[in-house]
Amino acid sequence: MRISRRIFMGGVAASGLAACGGGAGRLSPVSRDPLPDDLRPVPNAGWSAWVDGFRGRAASQGLSPEVVARSFRGAGYLPGVVERDRNQTEFTRSLEDYLAIAASEEKVATGRRMYGQYRPTLDAIEARYGVPANVVAAIWGLESNYGSRRGNIPIVSSTSTLAYDGRRGQFFESQLLAALRIIERGDTTPENMVGSWAGAMGHTQFIPTSYQAFAVDFTGDGRRDIWADDPSDALASTAAYLSRSGWQRGMSWGGEVGVSAPASGSAITPQPGGPTFRVTRNFDAIKRYNNSTNYAIGVGHLSDRIAGGPPIRASFPPDRYGFTKDMREDLQRRLTRAGYDTQGTDGVLGPNSRTAIAAYQGARGLPPTGDPSVALLNSLGG
Repeated sequence: MRISRRIFMGGVAASGLAACGGGAGRLSPVSRDPLPDDLRPVPNAGWSAWVDGFRGRAASQGLSPEVVARSFRGAGYLPGVVERDRNQTEFTRSLEDYLAIAASEEKVATGRRMYGQYRPTLDAIEARYGVPANVVAAIWGLESNYGSRRGNIPIVSSTSTLAYDGRRGQFFESQLLAALRIIERGDTTPENMVGSWAGAMGHTQFIPTSYQAFAVDFTGDGRRDIWADDPSDALASTAAYLSRSGWQRGMSWGGEVGVSAPASGSAITPQPGGPTFRVTRNFDAIKRYNNSTNYAIGVGHLSDRIAGGPPIRASFPPDRYGFTKDMREDLQRRLTRAGYDTQGTDGVLGPNSRTAIAAYQGARGLPPTGDPSVALLNSLGG
């Protein structure tokens, strides 16, 4: 992941219309679910002392002491942010599993609906920045599920907690300074500046320094408001980011060889035995937004699906357990029917499915490994 934009991929992990001509109305306000206890401020003498020292450094950077004081009013140390930062699990997800989530039928259907609803705005953004409307919509879908998962953690609290913690202190102090400059400029208020635990904000999850570099005021109201229920500024900021990252107007991102691949470009096969894609320079521009091959293919493929394109045509090979996607979905259905809910039938054996497998194994007197097997599938009946 490109650390100059944000820390981690949230999307799959994380969305004046009238001023743009023919506005389609506003999103329903994103729900602000209550924060868990570990993401609420708690007294911490070390953090308080760090903030006192930071005030001097902020002043030396030209920030108004009044802005700093107002921004820290109500802020505090968030122990859950530190816990999440220290316990990030490094893992790689196969392209098949990634696409099953990033371009699920539900995400495609929602994307097509949102694409239609915001088409005048997206078309106006495309006309200005040259980035196709469906590509911008796909990033919106991956980053915040089209605005429904923007995050609700106060950014001043989260970035100051991580800056004080010290593991990546210099980086997070730079994010905190950038956040305060955003507040000082008047783009938003400390109360409205919320996002993920690692500081990613808004419909398309910008970290503060990337916001400073790329955010735009598309509605013309004087503020670059990526937090509003109106997604216009956020979507335009994403297009501006891609445009300045080398996006070539009129060129596709790429496509599956034999289905939608462009005539020229370089071919990649991200998952051995799986589909091959021919990609262009615009694929690299998407990777500037998030330096992950799976992410860039996810954006490209979801954008094609939103525009009416077909699913991936080539098949993927069986996984290390000998299971195909159809077999994994069948296993999830059988487990759920047997009373071991996998929380969905998407063919991705993630934590919920593995918990269900382990519970079933334990109930049968087997070692609760959470690993699937053909014998386990057969034991669940048809």
